[in-house]
Parts: sequence; structure tokens; C-alpha cells
Amino acid sequence: MRRIAVCPGSFDPVTLGHLDIITRASLLFDKVIVLISTNATKKQASFTATERMMMIADATAHLDNVVIDILDGLLVDYVKQVQAVAIVKGLRAVSDFEYEFQMALTNKVLYSGAETVFLTTSQENMYLSSSVVKQIAYFGGDISPFVPACIQDAIQKRLSHQGEDIS
Repeated sequence: MRRIAVCPGSFDPVTLGHLDIITRASLLFDKVIVLISTNATKKQASFTATERMMMIADATAHLDNVVIDILDGLLVDYVKQVQAVAIVKGLRAVSDFEYEFQMALTNKVLYSGAETVFLTTSQENMYLSSSVVKQIAYFGGDISPFVPACIQDAIQKRLSHQGEDIS
């Protein structure tokens, strides 16, 4: 039996922190599905789901057991459909844990067939988030320490507003 894990997130855009969690999950499971999920309660994404899928595919091309998919629905329904045994979530800080713990318990009630596995972020990525990357890119800053090199230009082109009159 293949051990399948689902690694959900908005990945808007994917960062080196995300890539670290995906890479480590790929070492623990036979197949990892990076699931781009939409969140109705959050603001509009900077990249379409298809654009995010292509960026993640580029960034994970070296990982043979990683596939990418898009979800507009309940995570547990998808997890059940693909017969995953785990939901992998990355944790940066205690503040992440509170929300993710609540979601893990909710998911367990909705579908008991999969466990939530928390991977703590590596020390160099503790502060990193897509929001930080977007803010730096918006002002034309160097995002190379924070995102995979293969997608850096695409992110910068989309998000940079340097020199624009934003008043």
C-alpha cells in the first residue's frame, strides 16, 4: 500500500519555507500531493491557482514523488478521495500551532482515516511567509533569499510596483 500525504496551502506564492516542508514530506511518504486550496475567508490571491500550480511544479520538478493539484472544496473530502493517510502542515511558531491544531481536530472529526502530521519549519525559515515575500516584491526588494530561483522573476514581475504612483 502506498502512503499518500496531502500538503495543502494557498502557496501565494510558494516560498523556500513551503519547499522545505514539501521536500521533507517527500522523504516520509511514497507520494505527496501539494494541494493548492482556495480560502473563501482570505483576500484575493495574487496568482491564479493555475499559475501557482505551474510555479510549484517548476520548484518541485526534482522531486519524483510530488504532484500538484487544485482544490475548491473541503480538504477532508479530497483526502478521502485520494486515500491519503496524512495531511502535512508546516509550523513556524506557536501562533501557527493554535490554528492548525484546531483544524487538525476538526478534520479528524470529519474524516478519521487520515492523521495530521506537523513538520516544524527549519530555523532559517521561521519568519518567512508569502505575505512577507509579497511585500518585499511590491517595493522592488530582493526576494531571492525567500523563493525558489526558478520562479523569482515571475513573482517579481507580477508583484513589483516600484516607481508606480500608488496615491
